[in-house]
Amino acid sequence: MRDKKAGKNKIKSCSIGGQAVLEGVMMMGKTCMATAVRDPDGQIQVEAKRLNTSMGMRRVSKIPFVRGIVNMALSLIRGTRTLMRSAEVYGEDEEAGRLEKWLAEKCKINLMSVVSTVAVVLGVVLAIALFMVLPNLAVSGLKQLFPELAGSAWEYVILGVLKLIIFFAYLGIILLLKDIRRLYMYHGAEHKTITCYEKGLPLTVENVMQCSRLHARCGTSFLFIVLAINILVISLVNWALGVAAIQNGVLQFLAKLGIEVVLLPVIAGISYEVLKFVAKFNNKFVLIFKAPGFFIQKVFTTREPDESMAEVAIAAFNKVLEMDADPEMPETEFVTGGILSQKLEDTKKKFAEKGIDESDAEWIYSIVLGIKRSELKEERMISPAESKQIASIIDERLTGRPLWYIIGDVEFCGCKIKVDERVLVPRQETEQLADIVIKTVEEGDKVLDMCTGSGCIAISVAKACEKKRATVTAADVSDAAVMLAKENANYNSVTVNFVQSDLFENIRGRFNIIVCNPPYIPSEEILTLSKEVKDFEPRIALDGGEDGLDFYRRLAKEAHRYVARGGMLILEVGENQAADVLRLFTKRDYAIVIKDLEGKDRFLKIAF
Repeated sequence: MRDKKAGKNKIKSCSIGGQAVLEGVMMMGKTCMATAVRDPDGQIQVEAKRLNTSMGMRRVSKIPFVRGIVNMALSLIRGTRTLMRSAEVYGEDEEAGRLEKWLAEKCKINLMSVVSTVAVVLGVVLAIALFMVLPNLAVSGLKQLFPELAGSAWEYVILGVLKLIIFFAYLGIILLLKDIRRLYMYHGAEHKTITCYEKGLPLTVENVMQCSRLHARCGTSFLFIVLAINILVISLVNWALGVAAIQNGVLQFLAKLGIEVVLLPVIAGISYEVLKFVAKFNNKFVLIFKAPGFFIQKVFTTREPDESMAEVAIAAFNKVLEMDADPEMPETEFVTGGILSQKLEDTKKKFAEKGIDESDAEWIYSIVLGIKRSELKEERMISPAESKQIASIIDERLTGRPLWYIIGDVEFCGCKIKVDERVLVPRQETEQLADIVIKTVEEGDKVLDMCTGSGCIAISVAKACEKKRATVTAADVSDAAVMLAKENANYNSVTVNFVQSDLFENIRGRFNIIVCNPPYIPSEEILTLSKEVKDFEPRIALDGGEDGLDFYRRLAKEAHRYVARGGMLILEVGENQAADVLRLFTKRDYAIVIKDLEGKDRFLKIAF
């Protein structure tokens, strides 16, 4: 009968705990911790890290009393770092200060990591000063006024009362700060989310908002328990050791302070076990011990959150659940500012792991930062806004999508050419092909660009040869490609006559120059190409048939009927295809083979 009643009084608990941070919430589970923060753009960013605790640490964390000491130390370090990390996400998007730039350039140090370390040290010093040094100094002063207090029980009672007064005064004073009140709202959202889960309710904003913002396992409850046990234990130890009998006031003060510092880990260990025990039950007797913690939470350290805060807390909690359930789930990071060289190097490593050319990383940073690639060696800080834009491009690039599809346009012979999945991304070789055509065009020539794709060749020729009064026509079998090519012509303010045509099917008249960069990759080789080419670029613009020469055979049969007397056909060919293509053109006056920048036979000029 007693066991049944105990079962009813025992409440459901979970292993996930949390902490409020700047504009967000950190949740920690068995194997990971996740921090969700709403950034200045209103988006929720989630950073999730594996705890990676050693075997020794896991064993220590199971030892009663000892685990409390370890958890207190880890909570202080992790809590401060997480708070600083959240500040990096929500911090003002400002130009880096001189100190931050100097540390970045000269020492390769992130200022936030320095601040985090200093904050931990200052936090410990402040706690010792407020709750150990100050009350003991006050009691020493009172004993000077009232000598009869020395060694009496009242000395320890007054010491305990002073510690409580300082504790509540501290909580009340910091509550006056607007940012602290907002932090406490997120603290309330954290408690509500955990309570909602422990009640077995779906983690929706509506359910979370209906739950209590008070929780038995709260860190502030732990602090109160630490303080209460500190008062009791320190009083007993001082009495037992006869510290009050020390005649020298300074030595007596140092002895008391030393005892408090030495016993702090012991007190933390005892307090942790008390908190865990109390949190498991919900009967009237245990409620007596929970009451002070609930009072502190209600009056000082929690506030009712709004729905957007609950949404952030849910995001952090769900991420912990997912990562605890799936050990293979990768870690995630906040998008924050930082040092250019470090971020660029990290991106290059990510790209190398995925088989992506590291030059793409350089292009991403140079485009977003508005600097030349050669200037990437100059050390500078990247703002959070710049980092966010860079991270968005990097994430999409890691899917395999070509960089220039993501950017949306590419520079080609001084023209800005829009590109997407409708057309191939212009290559360096094609830019060289366009340059050959531009140098070949004479006054009043008619130029035809077959398989125009994005229109890059036709547009660059029309723009460069405008003073020569050359007329340019461009054709492609794809309606979608022709539409994009027209957009590019309008964007670059040039006149080009576009025709939808399967090679010469809809072409009329003769031309002084016909330029063509047709599909020339053998069908079987397409599957061996990189992911960005085979999965994203249009196959119709790549597949040249079984041996890659299908389009050249058609050109060889028909081109002479569309090239004016004394005119020329200028082609780009695949590697090792030049000789085979030339053999197809038996009706020609002469032909010239031109090498690309790598010394490979890449272009043919065939005269008729």
